[in-house]
Amino acid sequence: MNRALLKRNSFWLALSLIFCLISGIGASLVQTSGGSTEVTELRLETSTGQALSALLFVPETATADTPAPGIVVSHGWWNNKEMQDANFVELSRRGFVVMSIDMYGHGDSDPLTFGQEPVDGTGMYSAVEALAALPYVDTERIGVEGHSNGARAANFSMPIDNERDEPLISSVLLVDNDGVYRDETADGAYFNLYGARDVGIVADQYDEFFFRSYDADGNAVTAPRDYITTDNAQSFLAFGADPAELDEERVASQFYTDDVDGTEALRIVYTPAETHPWGPFSKTTTGSVIEFFEESLGAPAPLASDAQVWQVKAFFNALGLVGFGIFLVAFTRAMLTTRAFASLAGTPAPRAVANRGLGLVWFWGGLAVSAVISATSWILLSQNTAVSALAFNTVPSIFTQGAVTFVAFWALVNGLAAIVIMGLSFVLFGRRHGLDLRASGVLPGWRKGLLGTLLGVITVVAAFGLVFVVDYLFTTDFRLWVLAVKAFTPDKIGIALLYLPFFLLFYVASSVSVNSFNRSTIAGREWLNTAVVALATALGALVLVIAQYTTFAATGELIPGFGGIFSIWLIPIIVILAASVVITRKIYRATGNPYIGGVINAGVATVISVTNTLTFT
Repeated sequence: MNRALLKRNSFWLALSLIFCLISGIGASLVQTSGGSTEVTELRLETSTGQALSALLFVPETATADTPAPGIVVSHGWWNNKEMQDANFVELSRRGFVVMSIDMYGHGDSDPLTFGQEPVDGTGMYSAVEALAALPYVDTERIGVEGHSNGARAANFSMPIDNERDEPLISSVLLVDNDGVYRDETADGAYFNLYGARDVGIVADQYDEFFFRSYDADGNAVTAPRDYITTDNAQSFLAFGADPAELDEERVASQFYTDDVDGTEALRIVYTPAETHPWGPFSKTTTGSVIEFFEESLGAPAPLASDAQVWQVKAFFNALGLVGFGIFLVAFTRAMLTTRAFASLAGTPAPRAVANRGLGLVWFWGGLAVSAVISATSWILLSQNTAVSALAFNTVPSIFTQGAVTFVAFWALVNGLAAIVIMGLSFVLFGRRHGLDLRASGVLPGWRKGLLGTLLGVITVVAAFGLVFVVDYLFTTDFRLWVLAVKAFTPDKIGIALLYLPFFLLFYVASSVSVNSFNRSTIAGREWLNTAVVALATALGALVLVIAQYTTFAATGELIPGFGGIFSIWLIPIIVILAASVVITRKIYRATGNPYIGGVINAGVATVISVTNTLTFT
C-alpha cells in the first residue's frame, strides 16, 4: 500500500480498537450500574450431570443481613443468556439478584442429547435452586421469567417445584409463550397449574407462534391480537376457573387478585402490539417485566418502569459490532504491510469503470435473478419435509445445529447458483468484452490463492481474539438485537468446521461475483455500485421479511405456508449479507484478490451462526 493509504488504514485500525474498547467499558458500566452490581460468569454442575452456564448479577445492597429477592431469567430457543440484557440490567439496578442462564443446549451450557426429554426445566430449575442457596437471596421471594422457550422452561419447572415440601418459586412471568390452561390428566378441564404463585403473561398481538385458539381439526380460529378475549386468557386471569362460569370479561394490563389456599395471588396479561422476537428488545415489554416483579416481589430500590437505561448498553454493544466490522478490513490491510503478505498488495484491483449497453443488462439482470433465486430457494427449503426435519432436530444427524443446517443448505444452493450465473455471464458476454479472469482475480494463481486464504484465517482468528479479550475484561460482547458476536466454548470450533464448507462455497462465490463480475461505477462513483450490490445481495431475504410482516399486520396471521421462524432467521442474515459485500469490496480494492474477503466473511458468518443457536449431540 502507498504511504497515504497506509496512514488512513492505521487510523481505521485504531478506530476499530477504540470502538471495541469503548463498547466494553460502556456496556460494563451500564450492566454493573456504575460498578455497584457485581457480575460473575458461572458454570454450574447440575443434578442432571449437565453443566449450566449463567451470568449472576448481585447488587451491593444484597447481603446476608439484607437478602434481596432473586429472579432467574431465560432466553428463547436458538439463543443465549446475553439476549436477556434488558431484563438483567433493569432488574439488577432495582436491587434484585438476577441469574441469566443458557438453557441446556444453548450458549456455553452443555449440549442436549438427541431425543432427550426436557429435564430440570431445561436448566431453569437448577438455576432456581442455585439462586436459593445464595445467602443474600430471600428464598421467600424468588421469581422466574422466560422469553419463548424460556417461558416453556418456566412451565416445565412448575411440577418440579410443586413436588417440593416448600416450593421455591413464588412469581412467574411468561413472555411470548402461552400459559398452561388445561389439565390433560383430567379430560382437558381448565385448572390452575400455578397455585398461589403470582403469574403474568406477555402475549404479543403479532406473535408468530403462540396465543391462538384452535378448533377440533387444529385450525386457528382466533389470531394472537384477539388473545385477551379467548377462553384461555379469561380462565388464566380467573385463576383456572371454567370461562363458561365467569360473569365478567377480564381485560389486559390489569392486576387481578384472588385468595388461593390462604395466599393472595396475582394474575395479569399484557398484550403489546409486537412480534415474537421483539420482546427481549422492547421498552414496552421490559417495562412490563419491571412492573410485574415490582408488584409481585417488591423491588429493594424501586424505579419507575419506564426509567430504563438498557438501551445505552445496547448502543455500546452495537458500537462494538461496528468496531468488529471495521477491524476485519483494517487488520487485513495492515497485514499487507508485513513481509509475509506484502505480495498480496502487489496487484490491486483494476480501475472500476461504468457498465454500458449490454453490460448494464447483464449487471442488473444478474442481480435480479440472484435475488429471485435467494428468496425462492429459502421458501422451497422451508417447505421441504426432509430439510425441516433436520432444521428442527427431529431426526438424528451429523449436523448438530438445526437452524444452522437450514441456513447452510440455503448457502449451498445460492453459492452454486452464483457460480452458474458467473459462468454463463463469462461465456455469453464477459469473454468477448474484455473480462480477464486472471486480471480480475478469479484466477489469482495457486500461491496467491493459498496466501490469501491464510490471511483470511488469521484475520478471523484475530477478530474473535478481540471478542474474547473484551469478554474477559468486561463480560460483554458485540451485538444488536438478534445479531451477536460473542465469546464461545471450545466445542463450537469443531461444529464450525462442520458447517464451514457450506459457508465457504457461498461467501467465496459471492465475493468473486461482487468484485470480479459486478464491480463498476454508477454515476462515476464506485461506492454507489457497492451500495447497490449490497442491497441486491440481501434483497431476497429483505423482501421475504417485509412480505411476512406486512401480511401479518394487515391480516393478523402469517403468510400461509411460510412459518414464522423462517422469517425470524432471516433478520440477522439481511445485515450479514449486506455487510459482507462492503467488507469484501474494500479488501478487494487493496489486493485484487476476491478470495481473501470471501474466506473472512465465511469464517465470521459460520462462527456467528454456531455460537448463537441450539446444539444437539
